[in-house]
Amino acid sequence: MTAFVVNIKPTIELDDEQFYQLCRQNPDLKFERSATGQLIIMPPTGGESGRRNADLVIDLGIWNRQVGLGVVLDSSTGFKLPNGADRSPDVSWVELSRWVALTTEQREKFPPIAPDFVVELRSRTDSLAPLQEKMQEYIANGVRLGLLINPQDKQVEVYRPGQAMQRLEQPGSVDCEPELPGLVLSLTGIL
Repeated sequence: MTAFVVNIKPTIELDDEQFYQLCRQNPDLKFERSATGQLIIMPPTGGESGRRNADLVIDLGIWNRQVGLGVVLDSSTGFKLPNGADRSPDVSWVELSRWVALTTEQREKFPPIAPDFVVELRSRTDSLAPLQEKMQEYIANGVRLGLLINPQDKQVEVYRPGQAMQRLEQPGSVDCEPELPGLVLSLTGIL
């Protein structure tokens, strides 16, 4: 389903606390907010996207439990990026020392931090260009590794700071070294 973008500025300007409360008061809706203040309403995912997301979270979580290097977060987690945007990657990971440096309140709300690793999984109804723009935004805000998984075209786009995007055609897995030591993310059943 298509995301809806609502231009609320200059009529309404939500500060961070008001945006957080809007999200809390509407738990059945998933909101993001662009750096320019646009409110983005994301519909729930379908069953196949949900299954794929869960597989990715499980694989990342198992790796993280073995190495203990960070914190795995799901698509319900909103992050306040340095550029002011509030984004919710499908899967994310934050290195442990960066996570524990946040206050309890920062961890409870929308952590004011860019994750170290993000995954966006393209749903059947998602347009590719906005997802690619979101990946560029993540990298520009401090994400060290980003994967845009595109089951429709059987591709994975790999994003790293200071490097050109790398497109992988029908990969069986993606090596996440050196950012996530030892993690090879299986794409069996995802592509």
